[in-house]
Amino acid sequence: MADKDHKKELWQDTDSDVVVEDDRRVEPPKRWKVLLINDDYTTMEFVVHVLTQIFHLSEQRAMEIMLHVHQKGAGVAGVYSHDIAETKARKTTELARENEFPLRCQLEPE
Repeated sequence: MADKDHKKELWQDTDSDVVVEDDRRVEPPKRWKVLLINDDYTTMEFVVHVLTQIFHLSEQRAMEIMLHVHQKGAGVAGVYSHDIAETKARKTTELARENEFPLRCQLEPE
């Protein structure tokens, strides 16, 4: 049975009759956690709003994460590829600043 992360390709050089075997391992992209950091000013309602609007979580799941962040100081809003995690963190920060909240995000490798 073939290894899913193993890719073997045959290709022919167009300038000659040489057939080359390309044997590479393809690694899945690293995933990143988007952490929300608790502060004393951002309202719980705003955190739930961020989690439902930017992270597309259900109201119930958003409440669970918000309470975790509130009680533990930080919590994972989601896990994504680096580009998506970065975009969600940036959108969260922008929305927080527009609403005059100091809510912060951090990216951390999974």
